Amino acid sequence: MATNEERLKILRMIDEGKITAEEGAKLLAALSESRKTTRRPGPGIRAGSVRKLRIRVTDMITGKPKATVNLPLGLVDAGLNIASQYAPGIAFDELAAAINEGAEGKIIDVVDEEDGEHVEIYIE
Repeated sequence: MATNEERLKILRMIDEGKITAEEGAKLLAALSESRKTTRRPGPGIRAGSVRKLRIRVTDMITGKPKATVNLPLGLVDAGLNIASQYAPGIAFDELAAAINEGAEGKIIDVVDEEDGEHVEIYIE
């Protein structure tokens, strides 16, 4: 079962127009489903710990963070489906496969010279 804090974050995203109500419903459903599934921890992962996908976007000129997103891995499938609608050129299937295979640490490091942004994606 999803925590109230996680539900509120999704509802705020809908309220702020960051995602649609339909996308929010999918995220809430995925969150509830991920709570029902019990997983054996992989090597080096403590029982009861929650793995997360962390995305950090930094302004290359100022060095200040522009955006930071922390997402429980249980929501990643729904999040990737939504993200693929906005960035069709990215290999989201490969990212999902790496996550499902137990990848850890920094998995993506991209510098966008045109927009002056540095994007890093970690699995923790």
